[in-house]
Amino acid sequence: MARQALEPEHRAALARLLERPKLEVLPLASLEPELAHLAPGATLTVTSSPSKGIEASVALASRLRAAGFGVVIHLAARMVRDDAHLRVLLDQLSGAGVERAFVVGGDAASVGDFPDGLSLLRRMADDGHPFQEIGVPGYPQGHPKVPDERLLADLMAKAALADYVTTQICFDAAATRHWIAERRAAGLALPVHVGIPGAVEVARLLRVSARIGVADAGRFVSRHAGLLWRFLRPRGYEPSTLLEALAPTLADPEAGVEALHVYTFNQLRRTELWRTDYLTRLRG
Repeated sequence: MARQALEPEHRAALARLLERPKLEVLPLASLEPELAHLAPGATLTVTSSPSKGIEASVALASRLRAAGFGVVIHLAARMVRDDAHLRVLLDQLSGAGVERAFVVGGDAASVGDFPDGLSLLRRMADDGHPFQEIGVPGYPQGHPKVPDERLLADLMAKAALADYVTTQICFDAAATRHWIAERRAAGLALPVHVGIPGAVEVARLLRVSARIGVADAGRFVSRHAGLLWRFLRPRGYEPSTLLEALAPTLADPEAGVEALHVYTFNQLRRTELWRTDYLTRLRG
């Protein structure tokens, strides 16, 4: 992606979104020493991994909330056994003060009554939940197991039960721009949180992909075949380059981009150094 001079409105949009992004983290031991590099009150979204179990994510979300962070818990539908299990999880999160959730189908083999995110959202709406805000995923480059028509139909159905949609990790600015434009044309009114990879080292990325489980790693590699060459080029991957390619969409009120979601793979120090440096440059 060739870098071009930013228009003032694009620079302002990037600065606004970078002030308080959501930082996605994984329930691994590598997270703890990285937390010291975050600004007070930073918002962390805690994923659920089949190899760790959803209880590990709930426990981590509770600890992070107690430490003063804003927290969004990922609830992976296929990891929830039944209504009783769901109620236990929701009660734990409510007791910990976690008020935001992100509902996905997840990559685990289904263990119970909820085969996808929509079924879990509907049960939570019927039975009640403690969340003030709920997000759902969007797939700019499609899903390896779900046809595009089904993805769109499910997203439109989820819109009545959710507050925003977050685009999944994507290195292709054109794909993200196209996805947002198509969903707006289809009538989707949910605010969009644009997902980008943070300042991640390829060695860490590969180690984390292996540790979060074979299913997760295999899905990641199959969906991002162009990932490695982007990192291994002389200049590698640089988040600001991707953001600048997205800037016209991020600044467009019709696109409805409300926030930035950064996939950190627990590399919070590197991501925060990049974010604060780039924000300083944007403010000029």
